[in-house]
Order: sequence, then C-alpha cells, then structure tokens
Amino acid sequence: MQRFLLYFSPMTAHASPLPTLLTDKALDLAREVLTIEAAAVHALIARVDQHFLAALQLILDCQGRIVVCGMGKSGHIARKIASTLASTGTPAFFVHPAEASHGDLGMITQHDAVIALSNSGESPELLTIVPILKRTGAKLIAMTGNPNSTLAREADVHLDTSVEKEACPLNLAPTASTTATLALGDALAIALLDARGFGPDDFARSHPGGTLGKRLLVHVADVMRQGEGLPQVPETALVQAAMLEMTRKGMGMTAVVDAQGRVNGVYTDGDLRRSLDRGLDIRVTVVGEVMTRQPRSITPNKLAAEAVKVMQDSKVYALLVVDETGQLVGAVNMHDLMSAGVV
Repeated sequence: MQRFLLYFSPMTAHASPLPTLLTDKALDLAREVLTIEAAAVHALIARVDQHFLAALQLILDCQGRIVVCGMGKSGHIARKIASTLASTGTPAFFVHPAEASHGDLGMITQHDAVIALSNSGESPELLTIVPILKRTGAKLIAMTGNPNSTLAREADVHLDTSVEKEACPLNLAPTASTTATLALGDALAIALLDARGFGPDDFARSHPGGTLGKRLLVHVADVMRQGEGLPQVPETALVQAAMLEMTRKGMGMTAVVDAQGRVNGVYTDGDLRRSLDRGLDIRVTVVGEVMTRQPRSITPNKLAAEAVKVMQDSKVYALLVVDETGQLVGAVNMHDLMSAGVV
C-alpha cells in the first residue's frame, strides 16, 4: 500500500499584515530587547579584573584540555564557547553535565580545566559532578549570575555574568544573561589567542574548509601557471609572436623577458588594441618597443588572497609571479583565483 506524506507550510498561506498598533509594539519591543542586551554586555566591562586574569592564567597553565559544561540554554552557550576556544588556539570540547554523571566524566582528567556555566549557579546536574571534579584534581572556572551560589563558591575562579534583568518581558526566558555569558566567553577566548601569539597561519590550520580556509591557506605558488602554461616571449620578439603566445596560453597577456628570464615588461590585450589603433604593423613591430614596463607582480610565497587585492587595487586581471631576483616563475589571473575558490 502506498503512503503519502502531506506537508503544509504556513509560509504558503497569505498572511494579513500586522495592524499598525501591533507593528509599533513589535518594533518597540525588539529595540528594547537590543537595548537591554547591549547594557548587559556593557556592564561586563567593569568586571574584567583580577578574576578574569586568574581565569586566563589558569587556562594558560592547563596541561590538558578545556572542558565546557552547561545545562539548557547555558549548554548551548557552552558549546559555542568551547568551539570558539578550540578554533583560536585553546583545545576545548563540550561535555553535557547530565551525561557526565553517566560515564562521560571519564573524558575529564586531572590535567584538564572545566568551565561551568549556570546563571543561577545551582544547576543540580553541575553540582552533582563538582565533587568528582575536585577529587579528580581538575581545576574549575564558574561563570554564573550569582556570586554567592554554590557553584561560584566551589570554583577555583568565578566570573560574574549577572545581569540587571532579562530582555524577556516576563524576566524569565534566558536572553540578556546568555548574551552576556557568550560575550564574556568571547573575551576570554580572544585574550587567550593574544597571550598564545596565535596568528593567521595557526587560524588557517583550524579552518581548512570553505572560503575562509582557502583565503588563509592557498598561496600564489599553489594556483599560478608555470612551465608550458606560462605565457612569455623575449623582448626581441615581434608583436605578432606575442599575440600568438597570448592566444595559445589564454591569459590575455604575456610576460616579456630578457635573455636571463627576468621580467622586463608585459604585453596585454589592451596593449595590442592600442598598437592596432596607432596603425602599427604587428608583423614588424618588436614587442619590447610597445610593452608595458614595470608591470604589477607578486612573489609565489604570498597568499592568493593578497594577489586578489593587488589586482583589485591596480585594476588588472592578471599578475606575473617573480622571485626575489625578478626571475619569471609563473603567472596568475582572476579566473585562476576564482577556480581555486579564493574569490
């Protein structure tokens, strides 16, 4: 017997526009939410003090991993903080407090440090595992909205993430408190990044996928054309020969080199059009007489993203690639960079 699945999307229905009064109220409420959450984050600035430095030092001294825990909405924030730490040079992972009581505590060793998130500081699932963490020897950093809570008192370091009120009109749904905790977690991660001297190359190794990885990992040498695919002619060649080289190699230009292979200039489609406009006979004109001298170039060790910037700033479509002596080693154009996913 065949089974059919019926699906109805409310987006297919024609919704009536909100009445003006409701529209105004929605906008006012949205603005109030943003104002409250912005104030909650701003209030944290005064709390970036010795406690923050103590947490920073504890993490820097940690010989193991950073384990981030939290229940409910705090758990979602904990996952994000763990992810941010891991991608910025501080190895970290998330452990669910409830699962920790059923075997996942085995992931935590005496060499680790635990960051526990709880707005109330009284989450039963977290308080259950605190004594075990203490016996294990793992250090504990608590991020709570209650400095007098059990979790805050038991922690080696406490970071105060309290807020004056939630952005929820009922003052119930975690909103401003989760935003403040996330912001303080970001502040901690970036302070650690700087303290570790974590640079673009380190960041690239943690983000090899997608456009970000391409921009940070791909170098000019990885995408440039070379060998038989590299357009080049001697400066004594005729323009006709240069035109044929440009056509064969399909880059819209050719390098013009001296007898030692050093770049003297470049001849492009634009140069060819200008030569024809002047009535020059390409069968007898030497390319060295009409080439563009001192062309834009880049070295092979530069990031491909830097080649994109040079092209955009110079309003050119292709670049010659030269070594430190000016020797031609390759060429790259915007199409090559697009194919490599850099653009």
